Amino acid sequence: MNALEKFQKWLEEHLAPLMGALGSNRYLLAVRDGVVGALPLIIVGSFFLIAAFPPLPADWPLCQLIKANVGKILLPYRMTMFIMTLYAVFGMGYSLSRSYKLDGLSGAILSVMAFLLTINPVVIKPELKAGVAGFVLPMGSLGSAGLFVGIIATFIAVNIFRLTQNSKFKITMPDEVPPSVARSFEALTPTLIVILLMGTITYFFEFNWGGVVSTLVKPLIYATDSLPGVLLISFLYCFFWFFGIHGASIVGSLARPLWLTLLEANATAAAAGVAVTELPAISAEPFYQWFVFIGGAGSTVGLAILLVSVCKSKYAKDLGKIGFLPAIFNINEPLIFGAPIVLNLTLAIPFILVPMISGVIAWFATSLGLVGRVVVSAPWTLPGPIGAFLATGGDIRAAILNVVLIILSCVIYYPFVRIWDQQYLKQEKDSK
Repeated sequence: MNALEKFQKWLEEHLAPLMGALGSNRYLLAVRDGVVGALPLIIVGSFFLIAAFPPLPADWPLCQLIKANVGKILLPYRMTMFIMTLYAVFGMGYSLSRSYKLDGLSGAILSVMAFLLTINPVVIKPELKAGVAGFVLPMGSLGSAGLFVGIIATFIAVNIFRLTQNSKFKITMPDEVPPSVARSFEALTPTLIVILLMGTITYFFEFNWGGVVSTLVKPLIYATDSLPGVLLISFLYCFFWFFGIHGASIVGSLARPLWLTLLEANATAAAAGVAVTELPAISAEPFYQWFVFIGGAGSTVGLAILLVSVCKSKYAKDLGKIGFLPAIFNINEPLIFGAPIVLNLTLAIPFILVPMISGVIAWFATSLGLVGRVVVSAPWTLPGPIGAFLATGGDIRAAILNVVLIILSCVIYYPFVRIWDQQYLKQEKDSK
């Protein structure tokens, strides 16, 4: 056994079990499910930013009409993406409750209640009737700024629900009572505990959940938006895939709340009329979708192109026919498991290297203002140049950069694909 085989065996024996355990963690999966469940609202809502600020000459009559109604056009965005945490918390509570075999709906509602109890309503001036004051919730607390608070509140609420359900400290109804009614009564005890706990901390101890958590995660947000952060995330994303573990399930679960914070900061700035080259954040999630992982994890669109254009072995050509079209739409599981890239050090090298190099190029191009910063969460199944164009609010330079990075991926993959193809070609000749 040579050194390369020994290293691969060590990875399989020591790191693969750890990666698998991390990938099945119920809390990470709950965060993933909640945020992914809110993605349709985030994607559709963010497109209203393009509608409010279309990439068209300002003197066009259509643009003048849009400018006069920009507040109304942005309302769907403010009711969806702008308050994304409210939707994500519901999904996280449902998913985490189901993982404990609890009633998902009760867990989701408890989680939303716990989250809302971390927010201190703002008192506005008394209305027409004497002594009647109005209260408003600061919407910023319902958006990405409150996402980490929402995660904490969800974990607290569901665990209180779990503890009461697994103990005798709950109201149990007779078997004749309909299940939906029985579940409502069973949720009374955890509801009371959550209200007393969260309400006391927020309103009587005057604990500023958002301020404290924001201070704690600010270094993480800053690191995520830095070049070293881009390199680390790109590496880990593909490193997990090397073991056959969905990189987005692990890295995405941890990084997505940070990505959404960055994206929402850009969206808020864009809604205020800031140009795409001057937005505050660089590496929100669409940055990875359209400039780092083009064609899927590992930027395998370059691999797909090479399979159908330069490979000579029958296996490579057949795999190219199967995997090329899905790769154009950023679906690359046929390539990852068909090549395979999993536990294949020959293809794992470019699989990890290409996204990191692409990330460096895209980060500098964006930070220098050569390409607009991402502001829209375009559907991930769009072909690369189209997705990059939409994600940056209609910046044609982003589409050009996407094409350049696809060409670069082909160049880097080429020598490794040739070695891999020759191995199969030799096997096919020997088998005849």
